[in-house]
Amino acid sequence: MEIDNKTKGLIKQALEEDHASSDLSTLWTIPEDAQAEARLLARQEGIFCGGPLFAEVFKTFDAAINFDLLVDEGSAIEPDQQVARLSGPARSILSAERTALNLIGRLSGIATQTAHYVERVHGTKARVCDTRKTTPLWRRWEKYAVRMGGGTNHRDNLEDMILLKDNHASLAGGPAKALRSAKEKNTKGVEIEVEVDTADQLQRVLEEGVDRVLLDNMSIDKLREAVAINAGRAKLEASGGVTLDTVREIAETGVDYISVGALTHSVKSFDFSLEVV
Repeated sequence: MEIDNKTKGLIKQALEEDHASSDLSTLWTIPEDAQAEARLLARQEGIFCGGPLFAEVFKTFDAAINFDLLVDEGSAIEPDQQVARLSGPARSILSAERTALNLIGRLSGIATQTAHYVERVHGTKARVCDTRKTTPLWRRWEKYAVRMGGGTNHRDNLEDMILLKDNHASLAGGPAKALRSAKEKNTKGVEIEVEVDTADQLQRVLEEGVDRVLLDNMSIDKLREAVAINAGRAKLEASGGVTLDTVREIAETGVDYISVGALTHSVKSFDFSLEVV
């Protein structure tokens, strides 16, 4: 994915947060003219994601650092595999190291976790998708990582899709009434999705005409019932408390999408190590 000016700005802020240019541990032990070579090693099995971002951290901190990515984005990697190498001023490599590792570790962690979910639903029509439960300002990259793991992006922002949830329905007088109001004002033809938690609510929004329905925290039996009621009229999305242990059974009910907040809000960072050689 392209490193745009917004991303470059975030990288600069991240380096400033770490006071990378005032790294006392490095400045007081490493000679100013020292050069070094380092390699980035994977310490687990998973999906590689964020290489361009990792390289940009070092480039932003010191343009004299040379960088080579050895694997493609979205590639499967194994423990002890060398995925990148770099060389240049030793002080700069050490001072920018943690910021770079934090970013690539999170993105590869998201891609890897997404791949696990996608693998579990293989053979069904269900597509695993993310949510907006992302790190503020880094959503674009976290959703990119979901795609690298084989997942599908839900809406990117509040203007990207109309999603009428329980609070909208409560304040508007119910899901069907909220849907009617949104449709009346939807001159741009934006996709509309409505959250329901009962079969009766589902039937009502289907009668109104809707693009997509979010089935919130429904049991497996209720999901099957919803699929039968829908009869192909709208796209159905299952959501709420989805785990690796439950996602397969949910997919087998016949829903079109399964949204998983855990892809981004509780992911374990991928284990990388940067070793000077």
